[in-house]
Amino acid sequence: MDFAPIPVHEEIRKVVREVCANFPDDYWMEHDESREFPWDFYNAIVEGGWLGLTVPTEYGGAGLGVTEAAIVEQEIAASGAGMNGCSAVHIGIFGFEPIIKHGSEELKRRFLPRLVSGDLHVSFAVTEPDAGTDTTNISTFARKVEGGYLVSGKKVWITKAQEAERLLLLCRTAPRDASPRKTAGMTLLFAEMDREHIDIRRIPKMGRNAIDTNELFIDDLFVPWEDRVGEEGAGFRTLLAGLNAERVISANAAIGIGRAALRRATEYARQRVVFGRPIGQNQGIAFPLAEALIKLDAADAVCQKAAWMLDHDLDCGREANAAKYLAAEAGFQAADSALSVFGGYGYSKEFHIERYFRESRLMRIAPISQEMVLNYVAEHVLGLPRSY
Repeated sequence: MDFAPIPVHEEIRKVVREVCANFPDDYWMEHDESREFPWDFYNAIVEGGWLGLTVPTEYGGAGLGVTEAAIVEQEIAASGAGMNGCSAVHIGIFGFEPIIKHGSEELKRRFLPRLVSGDLHVSFAVTEPDAGTDTTNISTFARKVEGGYLVSGKKVWITKAQEAERLLLLCRTAPRDASPRKTAGMTLLFAEMDREHIDIRRIPKMGRNAIDTNELFIDDLFVPWEDRVGEEGAGFRTLLAGLNAERVISANAAIGIGRAALRRATEYARQRVVFGRPIGQNQGIAFPLAEALIKLDAADAVCQKAAWMLDHDLDCGREANAAKYLAAEAGFQAADSALSVFGGYGYSKEFHIERYFRESRLMRIAPISQEMVLNYVAEHVLGLPRSY
């Protein structure tokens, strides 16, 4: 890796910052409270050409890598948009890796150009109420019928289902106990969000409220053969195409939230005068902020390594998981320290720190919990017995 400044990357940072400058903290606070999708921001990202960043050029995309997508994600979060901003465009920036790598040519030509234009809204539908992180235990089933499948089941924690036209839907096409491996027998479908067969119920939650999160109740949803992604029964492997990238890009969002909180806290520590001196002159204030910066920078370095390895087709499960873990911890510590610097004002909405705090906490459980990262490292890196 070369850590010298790369002109293209510097230009990406500059332009994304300029776009995000039009959407200050008050914009995000208002949308978080009203629970309204940030359409103005979404459209600005589309107009800037940032959707489809990793889509190959032959389908209208930019043909760039995870490194560039991660830069965009971090800059959006660091602007103060946090996860409300990132989640509005998250899937559009990088989330089509399963289709890019495993979809049929017809499927790619039908949908990838629409993704790039901003016309196509998509949700991931993997998690289920009774399966959680144990993806192999999903029960949503796709029964073969003439021309395709009929799908029935339940999904939960589905982002942007209110806006989505399509679902990347993981379901079983063979029972778990009838499959040679527990990861077999699952199939990934690019299903239409047919609201006559899908009941969508919004989940009230602690933060990231401008972006809806939902339960889905699916009853005999028809999905034609041509909307299958990859081979039947290989859905778990197909889904893995994007998991390391998701962890790296989500890690960058966590770092961005931390940097936003640190920026505000540092400004406040310079300006706030108590007992005749700026509070930032006190080591009890200065040291936690300095420590937060060091940990954010350290997490950032691991994120850059993992992204570089992904873009060079190197095995990076260890690095991607470490990046997610370190970034989530560093982002939360920065937001927590910022809240302490502001004191009671940090608990109010006026200074936006409480929103950063809520969203930074989310990153310790999503898209995968810190405990599951430790499970992965213990088993696959250290070679310890599987613990779950």
